[in-house]
Amino acid sequence: MRISDVSCTPENRLSSESENVDSSYSVALSQIECTTKSLEHHPPSQPLPASFFTDLNLAIVRLIQQAPSLPNSVILLVWKLSYRIWNACVDLSNASSAKLCEEHAKLRQAAAEMLLLAVDVVGVPSPAFKAALFFYKTGRVWFDLKTLDLAMNCFDRAADLVSIVEIISVTDNDERSLLFDLNLARSRVAWEVSDRNLAIAINYSTLADQFLTIGKAMLSTSESSLLNDALELMKDALELCEKGLGVVKRTEETLNLKELQMKTLIFIAVAYLQGDDFENVLKCVNVLRDAGNVGDHHPSLSVLAMKAWLGLGRYDKAEKELSAMVANKGIPEGVWVSALESYFQTVGATGMETVKGLFMKLLEPCRVSAGATIKLVNMVIGNRLNSGDGIHVRARAVADLVSDERVQALFAGEVASNERTAMHALLWNCATENFRLKDYELFADMFEKSLFFVPYGIENRMLRAKGYRVLCLCYLGLSQLDRAEEYINEADKMPQPFDSSFCFCKSNIASAFLKFKIYLQKNDHDRAIAQIQGMPCCLDFTTDFISLSAHEAVACRALPVAVAALDHLLNFYSSGKHMATNEVVVFRTLVTILNQDPGNEFDIIKHMKRAHSRQLEIGPGKFFGTSEVGRRERNWFAANAWNFGVTSGQQKHYDISSEFFILASEFYGIVCDTETENSMMVCKSLLLAVSAKIADEKHRQKALQESEVRQTIETLTRAGKILKSNSCGTRNSDDDSAVIESNFVFLYAWSAFDLYSRLSDMVDQQLQVAKELASSKTLLNPKHLLYIGLEASQGPRSNPEVAIFALKICLSGLVASPTPDYQSIARVLRELICNATVHNGDPGDDSIIEMYKQAYRMMVGLREGEYPTEEAKWLAMTAWNRAALPVKLGQIGIAKKWMKIGLELALKVPGMNSYRSRMEDYLLRLSSQPEKIT
Repeated sequence: MRISDVSCTPENRLSSESENVDSSYSVALSQIECTTKSLEHHPPSQPLPASFFTDLNLAIVRLIQQAPSLPNSVILLVWKLSYRIWNACVDLSNASSAKLCEEHAKLRQAAAEMLLLAVDVVGVPSPAFKAALFFYKTGRVWFDLKTLDLAMNCFDRAADLVSIVEIISVTDNDERSLLFDLNLARSRVAWEVSDRNLAIAINYSTLADQFLTIGKAMLSTSESSLLNDALELMKDALELCEKGLGVVKRTEETLNLKELQMKTLIFIAVAYLQGDDFENVLKCVNVLRDAGNVGDHHPSLSVLAMKAWLGLGRYDKAEKELSAMVANKGIPEGVWVSALESYFQTVGATGMETVKGLFMKLLEPCRVSAGATIKLVNMVIGNRLNSGDGIHVRARAVADLVSDERVQALFAGEVASNERTAMHALLWNCATENFRLKDYELFADMFEKSLFFVPYGIENRMLRAKGYRVLCLCYLGLSQLDRAEEYINEADKMPQPFDSSFCFCKSNIASAFLKFKIYLQKNDHDRAIAQIQGMPCCLDFTTDFISLSAHEAVACRALPVAVAALDHLLNFYSSGKHMATNEVVVFRTLVTILNQDPGNEFDIIKHMKRAHSRQLEIGPGKFFGTSEVGRRERNWFAANAWNFGVTSGQQKHYDISSEFFILASEFYGIVCDTETENSMMVCKSLLLAVSAKIADEKHRQKALQESEVRQTIETLTRAGKILKSNSCGTRNSDDDSAVIESNFVFLYAWSAFDLYSRLSDMVDQQLQVAKELASSKTLLNPKHLLYIGLEASQGPRSNPEVAIFALKICLSGLVASPTPDYQSIARVLRELICNATVHNGDPGDDSIIEMYKQAYRMMVGLREGEYPTEEAKWLAMTAWNRAALPVKLGQIGIAKKWMKIGLELALKVPGMNSYRSRMEDYLLRLSSQPEKIT
């Protein structure tokens, strides 16, 4: 059969490859090349000349002399030439039917020697196995030629080559087959040379060892599909050991086979354990313990037995095995740590006391190291601690364990510094990861225990201070505020390095913030605010802690503290410091917090004024933001100022309401980007501010000073200009939102009328105000003029001219309505008559008579009761009574006019029937009397 080297590139001519080869090797390589060419062209029918081997042997000797210094390029050429020689021999053998001769074997031997010379070649996979394969096949040729010494030599050299390779790493089937074939060949040669014991030893011992090795390799893959195959191989190895023990005679060989037999049996037990065949595991262990020479002293036996009992659910038996392991001082530390881990993983938290007790027993004779303690603690509090399975039991057990002075002694000194750091990190990380369970008492204990493994040296002060701060957090969660304060004070005693010169700062921002939380939960608002004000003194201070303090205060409903925090935060914006949060957001949050408690209106006004001043200072674009964001922020302040004004007015805090509406007008007047001023809302805000000012005067019953009146008039004048310039007096626009409601037009007129009446130099403008209101096309309700007329006639500063004008226009509007309001009409008529009577007392005044006649004309055609009865009676009675004075004065004509009007009105009033006959009689008698001439 031809052997091909798949790892090599196709052959090239030596002449082209050897150009870069050193001249010192050229002679030997040229000789090998020449011989190889001759061999490749040798006719198969002719015998091989002895010169082929002689020439090759001389060249190989020269190369061996240069072997230590051969470069890889030369080694690679030698490797290729070896394959060419071997393949040429294979071709000659296949082409000839004759039996292989000695010269043929010599040439193969030369090829194998060359491959051995190039066994360190770089770039060829498994070169040792390829060289061993050449020697094995050459040995078989020598064996067929009955040259047993040369055959054994080849087999031994092949065995030496494969012995340097870890058998467990051999995965190729051809390579595994070579191992078996090689051992069989060695055994066969030994048998042929009559060394029976050597043959048997080689046969049984080697095969059994290789069966065991391959079985172990299959077990290590942890693939269930290979488990049965591995078990079969190890059973075969065990059977080979038993057969070998029945044949070998030498003591040394017997002991070796027995040792191999015990080892095989142990791994058979391991295989059964992986397959959960616990009964057979115990059988194997019992056999091993009964063997005597291995007995119960092998460390793995107790582990196997314990795991088998655990698998069978016999925890008491497993515990006995563990106890026996602890008593056995010969068991390595790693073995019993692994056993404890297996026991704990199976039994769980119920076996925690057992594990702890056994570990404590190991501490007594100092048979445990710091590393083993770390492994045990990691086993108990590792990934399972957050599962909730006996978490308290395991955490308490770990706390008791690490608190033991003997355990702490293991971590003392510089030698155990790495282990001490690891234990601290283990306890710390466990407590940190499970802090979210909010079992603060339990994990505070673990944080405290972690501090046992932090030395008191100056380089560890930062770590210790960090531990104190975390403990402070735990006791804050437990609401043990005094204990939390104690720990944070301890942390403050730990100087914190802050620069390369290792200078110290007494406190850091984390400690300051935790102190703030303590004061906050103690409801000590003054100290909490003082703590906030002191935070900027910390060298690691950032403004984020001020924001965080505000959030904490809001969560604790400590609103004064939150306000103080945000107020303090605003100072950093004024200083020009770059801030993560926009200033407008802080102002908005501050106003929102203040609004949560009643009685903060003055503070809200203060901060909203401050916000307005800041936007004037830095510009609306930078303060509010740009585009839609800026408009939303601006509108938020304007709308809230408006709402606060409305709310304050409803609560009759008119002075505050007025200030809020002034603020609203200022915010509505801010122009963001390219938008136009919201003049409609500015006007409304100004009008409501003025009306609130007037309402406050009436509510407090304290007249406004002249300066206040003039200031209020200035505000009103601004609103009046907007009313006139904004074309809001018409409804030609389809957009109703662009039109100021008639109520605000009236509000302007009413406020102007009231304020103008207070100043002597502005009384004349009252009539102008009334006329403007009357001419306004937005006047949807004539009652607005009624209010003006009533105020002008009944108010403290009356103006009859304005009153009469307003009431007459009002009456015209009411009468012209499709559905007249006769109740209001009657009221207006009464006010007009009263005003005319007071300011013009002539009974014969035609204007007054016309008012009565107008009332009569309205009653004609109305249903009974449609015109207010009481008002109709009042008209009839006052008209009749007006005749009394003319009668006394002898003005019979004037008296008869009033009596006739009164009688006509009485005819329209239900319930005056009893009066009508007497009125008619009296009028008849009066008609017969002559009128006196004066």
